[in-house]
Amino acid sequence: MRVIVNQIAKEVSDGSTIDDVLLLIDAKPPFAVAINYEFVPKTRHAEEVLREGDEMEVISPVTGG
Repeated sequence: MRVIVNQIAKEVSDGSTIDDVLLLIDAKPPFAVAINYEFVPKTRHAEEVLREGDEMEVISPVTGG
């Protein structure tokens, strides 16, 4: 199935969770995740199953002065 991750189409297996996709893209903490523009707490990453066409954003904090 196809999902959009940070505006890039990715093919993932049916039943993939947020954690599965984070492993696929080799995401390094700290980060926040939103699915279809809604924040998903880290406690739900292992159970939140993605659906065809979902848009996932992995957002890293920005520091600076």
